[in-house]
Amino acid sequence: MVQSVELLLDDAADAEIRRQWQLLADAGIPSPAASTAETTRPHITVAVARQIWPRIDKALDRQAFQPIPVRLGGLLIFGVHRPILVRAVVPSEQLLAVHRRIFDTVAPCPGVPLSLHPGEWTPHVTLARLVAHQQLAEAVYAVARERDFPATVVGIRRWDRDRRQEWPVARGR
Repeated sequence: MVQSVELLLDDAADAEIRRQWQLLADAGIPSPAASTAETTRPHITVAVARQIWPRIDKALDRQAFQPIPVRLGGLLIFGVHRPILVRAVVPSEQLLAVHRRIFDTVAPCPGVPLSLHPGEWTPHVTLARLVAHQQLAEAVYAVARERDFPATVVGIRRWDRDRRQEWPVARGR
């Protein structure tokens, strides 16, 4: 089981990331562009656990949320054996505060990875997973010419990967 809490981007940033997914797909790089699932969307993961209990969902839903301006920055490659190409999200005080608040809420759940703990988290938007080593340069080239761009986090969703279900939490007040 994998459960997550994710920050959703405004329409313009969502469209820009989808455009970059398509650039990667056009270059023969596996990207989320191939997915037809409505739940496949650009996002910033702020919490993951093997299971997020209903009481945690209720606590998340009670949290107030206000849109957060962010900047989507340069490219990063995570991992060696199964590389993932991502676009960094420049951490701001507001973004880090939201991450900490959500992390503190989800922390009691089982299976929270160390990479999502405050001080360890690298905010990002995934562009391509499992990029073949021989395709890394081409993948970077396909989207590296793109500049940093502003975005706004406009919502928070809960994602249940096993059930392929999403729902909003921490709605704007």
